[in-house]
Amino acid sequence: MSKLFILMGVSGAGKSTVAAALAEHFGYRYLDADDFHSDSAKAHMAAGHPLTDDMRAPWIERMCTHLRGRAARGEDCVLAFSGLKRHHREPLRHCDMDTHFLFLDGNAETIAQRMSSREGHFMPPSLLDSQFNALERPGADEPDVVPIDIRPPVRDVLERAYRAVRAIEGANR
Repeated sequence: MSKLFILMGVSGAGKSTVAAALAEHFGYRYLDADDFHSDSAKAHMAAGHPLTDDMRAPWIERMCTHLRGRAARGEDCVLAFSGLKRHHREPLRHCDMDTHFLFLDGNAETIAQRMSSREGHFMPPSLLDSQFNALERPGADEPDVVPIDIRPPVRDVLERAYRAVRAIEGANR
């Protein structure tokens, strides 16, 4: 069964950076959930408005359809995906892949600082509060989620993510 590692967290937590590094390190296919947003959803967010759950539903379904195709081809993937709410995460657990989440967990101050230094992203820093308000932190009832503290330097966060993937892969052999 193909493997799927999902880097989840609020905007600015480093999902794309860590997911791309994991994909390269392990030879998996890198996917970014932002690429599955409709143009209207991106424009909505760029205008400073958070998406509603109704707006997120077709986005999540597009990702699931794509992931099922990757699974049918036997591809292992790493996906950068916010996964703010449990019902956003749940469909991705049923895309015919062995799915695991790495939750990039950080405080608003750390993330706001990172967001203010990035360029060219459609998600404005003004939406960070809405991201934290929407976040349903994974609990013990989601054992497929590994939390990773993002406050250390990026190289340390990456090393923790590499160790987490190795541990999961080792446990599944």
